[in-house]
Amino acid sequence: MIPYHGLPITPATAAVRAVKEGHAFVSFRYPEQLAIALEVAQSFAVDNGAFSAWRSGQPITYWSLFYEWVGELHRYPSFDFAVIPDVIDGSEADNDALLAEWPWRTSAPHVGAPVWHLHESLDRLDRLVSEWPRICLGSSGEFAQIGTPAWWTRMAEAMDVICDRAGRPCAKIHGLRMLDPGIFTRFPFASVDSTNIARNVGIDKNWRNGNYPPLTKDARADIMRGRIESHQALTFWSRKAAPIQESLFMEAHP
Repeated sequence: MIPYHGLPITPATAAVRAVKEGHAFVSFRYPEQLAIALEVAQSFAVDNGAFSAWRSGQPITYWSLFYEWVGELHRYPSFDFAVIPDVIDGSEADNDALLAEWPWRTSAPHVGAPVWHLHESLDRLDRLVSEWPRICLGSSGEFAQIGTPAWWTRMAEAMDVICDRAGRPCAKIHGLRMLDPGIFTRFPFASVDSTNIARNVGIDKNWRNGNYPPLTKDARADIMRGRIESHQALTFWSRKAAPIQESLFMEAHP
């Protein structure tokens, strides 16, 4: 499983520690540390920035600049994939329309990965799995809060659709905002991302306990990355592996 750490991270030296010889997740909305990803990371993926824009009250409606950006980046050797634009609170028809206009849908389907939102139908999920080599799972609607009992149940239903009878995924699965050992160790993810390090390296009160608190944000980034990356995702899906429990590193999302 590939763990993508979301950029930007402040300071830049902590960003380097978080993704050096590792994997970066670069947002179209916040691309200022793309150079760090290109210089020190093994690989990087690109987020369309729709979630951040939606939360800010300014959802993106025109995607031509994003298409141009991906058109340049996907030629770089360390590029893995881009999250295809989606409408966070839109209908399935809205999101299918964006898939239809994705420039690389037929010529290079590996360039992009569509998002299936957990509140959408399982029929749409089944269709995406059959049509795309990689799909992203995004928490939304009544399942927006990651780690709730309802969220665990919905994820189990999704895995039953994605995986065959032997528990093998029929497409690569990327978990959006799911880079949390309490989450990704329960599912057969190919990759996951989060901004856990970016959100937590600067919260001093969280690092004051213990006899040897790390003195710098760079050291904090090292500790968080090591703790997260010491875990691995499943190879095969099993409902027994998805208990209803609280996550170990849950991000705070209203």
